[in-house]
Amino acid sequence: MVVDHHPDIFPVNYKVDHGTMVFRTGEGTKLHAALSDTPVAIEADGVNAETGVAWSVVVKGQAAAVSLTQDVLDTIGLLLFPWEAGQKDQFIRITPSKVTGRRFKVTAPATWWTPLDDAPTARGE
Repeated sequence: MVVDHHPDIFPVNYKVDHGTMVFRTGEGTKLHAALSDTPVAIEADGVNAETGVAWSVVVKGQAAAVSLTQDVLDTIGLLLFPWEAGQKDQFIRITPSKVTGRRFKVTAPATWWTPLDDAPTARGE
């Protein structure tokens, strides 16, 4: 999202619903940024621990409040529960204009490790 003319990132949990993405939030910066006229982007990543195959998907589009009564009732049916306590009574739907992604095999750490990884750091970090 864009906040004060700069990109910003907010963690959300979401559900895919009829080709859109829906997340839940409360009053605040994230809600106001999502409902501006500026397009938004959301990234979702994952990895299959058994196969070592990872994926990353970016969805770009326009966000809008879910406001029609039937749409709100349908969205509640998604069982989208926030992880953080507080009043999260706003449902936001992102309608994609572009979806990109990739799938790749996770590389073993020994492949990308360098001797500098074990070098001492300032302040004993």
